[in-house]
Amino acid sequence: MTREGSPFKGTATIAFKEAADHMTSARMHLIMLLVLLTAIGAVYGAIGRITETTAEDPFLFLKLLTEAREPLPSFAALLGFMLPLMAIALGFDAINGEYARRTMSRLLAQPIYRDAVLFGKFLGGLLVIAIALLTLWLLMIGLGILFLGLPPSAADIVRGVAYLVATLAYAGVWLALAIAFSTLIRSPATSALAALSVWLVLAVFWDMIAPLFASVLAPIDPLDPMTVVTQFETQQALSRFSPQTLYGEITGMLLNPAARSVGPLFFDQVQGAIAGAPLSTVQSLLVVWPQLSGLVAAMILLFALTYVVFQRQEVRA
Repeated sequence: MTREGSPFKGTATIAFKEAADHMTSARMHLIMLLVLLTAIGAVYGAIGRITETTAEDPFLFLKLLTEAREPLPSFAALLGFMLPLMAIALGFDAINGEYARRTMSRLLAQPIYRDAVLFGKFLGGLLVIAIALLTLWLLMIGLGILFLGLPPSAADIVRGVAYLVATLAYAGVWLALAIAFSTLIRSPATSALAALSVWLVLAVFWDMIAPLFASVLAPIDPLDPMTVVTQFETQQALSRFSPQTLYGEITGMLLNPAARSVGPLFFDQVQGAIAGAPLSTVQSLLVVWPQLSGLVAAMILLFALTYVVFQRQEVRA
């Protein structure tokens, strides 16, 4: 039977309602308070370190995101660790929560299609994350102006915006994963545990697992020095199955204009280059374009799988 009207009718309504529910929930307030306090601490530590060690730098504001003072991590490292937890907290009960409250059948009894429900749930969570990221970024700029006494340059702002877009794509991967488990598993607690388990493996243990697989797939031959390079390239390729690795490489290139590669530098890559000369924003983006495309592709793939499963589910109470 042919469907009448647009399948996305009502998507914006559901997205804004979902975002409003998240913004007013006690769970979101606790998460944002934790992120806000640690982010302020990280930026404040970075400001202290910058004022001690940096006399003049054309990309001073970018150092606010990358400089760290023990025991606090840098702002960028903090987001890499906290954003998956925030995204999982927003999405682990997006679908099965409706089943648990017995509201899914009533929701779909309205003149909307399942497409709008799923897209609205995802876009609502992504909107909340985007607002949180923008707030943190503006807070960081305000603290930088207040304590450093300098406004950000145009290059700082462009790289900062590119970094925000990449960070949103990174958070979107984990949000799509959480919603996927929420669709596949009827228990919210079990779906949260499954999403956290995947995050734990990819964020914590994958750096230990990838070298083991690389040593098996590309063993080193003592008589052939090139096998060392082959094993390293294999290890690097395997490590990029983790979104955190891709995000770390993007962060390293966008927030450090002097960086020229996400991997080892060979002689032909630096031949004729001026030592310490920064790359332009476009050049840095071209270097990490495969990593950014990988994050977006992973987000789309996870959402597409969720879409197929959700379209086939029985929703009657």
